[in-house]
Amino acid sequence: MLFLRLILIPFSFIYAIIIGIRNVFYRIGIIGSTEFDIPIICVGNLSFGGTGKTPHIEYIIRLLENNFKIAVLSRGYRRKTKGYVFTNEKTSPSDIGDEPFQLKNKFNEIAVAVCENRVLGVPELLGDAPETDVILMDDGFQHRAIKAGMNILLTDYSRLFYKDYTAPSGTLREFRSAYKRAQIIIVTKCPEDLSDELQQTIISNIAPLPSQKVFFSYQTYDAPVGVYDEKTIADKKSDVLLFAGIANTYSLEDHLRKEFKSVTVVRFADHKEYSEIVLNAVLDKFSQMESNNKILITTEKDAVKLRIHEFAELLSSVPIFYQPLKINFFERYRSAFNNQIIAYVTQKN
Repeated sequence: MLFLRLILIPFSFIYAIIIGIRNVFYRIGIIGSTEFDIPIICVGNLSFGGTGKTPHIEYIIRLLENNFKIAVLSRGYRRKTKGYVFTNEKTSPSDIGDEPFQLKNKFNEIAVAVCENRVLGVPELLGDAPETDVILMDDGFQHRAIKAGMNILLTDYSRLFYKDYTAPSGTLREFRSAYKRAQIIIVTKCPEDLSDELQQTIISNIAPLPSQKVFFSYQTYDAPVGVYDEKTIADKKSDVLLFAGIANTYSLEDHLRKEFKSVTVVRFADHKEYSEIVLNAVLDKFSQMESNNKILITTEKDAVKLRIHEFAELLSSVPIFYQPLKINFFERYRSAFNNQIIAYVTQKN
């Protein structure tokens, strides 16, 4: 791995220089950024791969939904449509992408739209949802054509940005120094017993600016939910076949191994597009498990793509569940984070 990284360093240098020049052009005004009057909270990261953007957006929705009208604007990664799309009752995951669909499916009262060009997407969204008080912009930290009022930068505890390298020798989309554009930095997917001492060490290594706040969050899991029958209960004595199309399954695997008898894993690429062929291969793997008490578990993001009619016919005869995931903040940070978000949205309304 180290040898491959060394080989790729020249390509990383070229990539970083190109991105760096782009950022300089934005900073000095050669390339302009558009700012809107409405509060816009951008949740993003420096790296490719999952840092937990969607569950953090869900946390903010739960925090604000009782007092503000919320809209979510996303790029709609790997959707089959182009341009601006506003969700309605006929929208499918292929129309807007799996993560925006998951958000709309879970929080029906919020407005959800996708658009590659967020500058064009904001006025379109406000036209469709004029009552909106705040827009949550998913994965827009590098989308500098729009100037968000608040930038929240996520960094995975297992791969902190200050230990990473620019692509392709690492996973960073731009120089580490880009963290300075954020108002809030969240270290995500932390172990629940992360010591205060180690937290302070991480904060020192991040070296936040005086205007920046660093918070720490961890993942929590509810009981698995039936994909086709939510009243079904997963037997904790079962052997599990976990299949998932997400960037990182390791924390989920660790959780399931603590909860169930055994766990076998089938990993797919992030945002996997399922087909009958792929799912039949999963079922073949499931049938080969030598157990009389076995279940299938997938992620909530994957589950929303499995509810179409042809997949339901294929899978509804087997015990299949999805694993709900939430994030929470360590007690010492929770109120400060909540208050900063509420104060920003209140001030702008």
